[in-house]
Amino acid sequence: MFTGIIEELGRVRSIDARGDNAYIVIAAQLVTEDTKHGDSISVNGVCLTALDIQPDSFAADVSRETLERSTLGRLKPGTPVNLERAVTPATRLGGHIVQGHVDARGTFVSSTDLGGSWTVRIGYPPDIARYLVFKGSVAVEGISLTIAELAPDYFEIAIIPKTWEVTNFSHLQPGDDVNLEVDVIAKYVESILAAPKKP
Repeated sequence: MFTGIIEELGRVRSIDARGDNAYIVIAAQLVTEDTKHGDSISVNGVCLTALDIQPDSFAADVSRETLERSTLGRLKPGTPVNLERAVTPATRLGGHIVQGHVDARGTFVSSTDLGGSWTVRIGYPPDIARYLVFKGSVAVEGISLTIAELAPDYFEIAIIPKTWEVTNFSHLQPGDDVNLEVDVIAKYVESILAAPKKP
């Protein structure tokens, strides 16, 4: 589990195809400090298992399912990626509960510079619309964000300078795909309400 507070902007060092799967190596220094083999690290909002941990990098296996559902299948060497280590019982929950399970791919529509802060517009597919609410939480590229404006096919989020600086938002271009994860609580509520009532 993660909080959506990005710790480090890493970069893809290499991606090797292994059949339908892939082996990815990411250059990073902060998130590798106390990471052990088998620990979870969120990469652009995707929970991956850290392997071959070095002082300046870690590797991970990426399954075909993950490559198809998320944007990880489109990464290239040199691409900046958002990194976050999994929470511990002592971690401050500065964002919201983020599982690292991508629900859909959205589209980076635009960013508007407001003189130090930014308004970012993200397009989203219809199948996740019911989980999005005004002022509710959503994870975009693994970043915990609050929906500032909600329309039938896009939402807008306010990005403060710190988030712009330490995440990959400043590298995204209009039309780029982004990973979206909706608030898991909304999905549980929907499941409970849809369950057959006991007589």
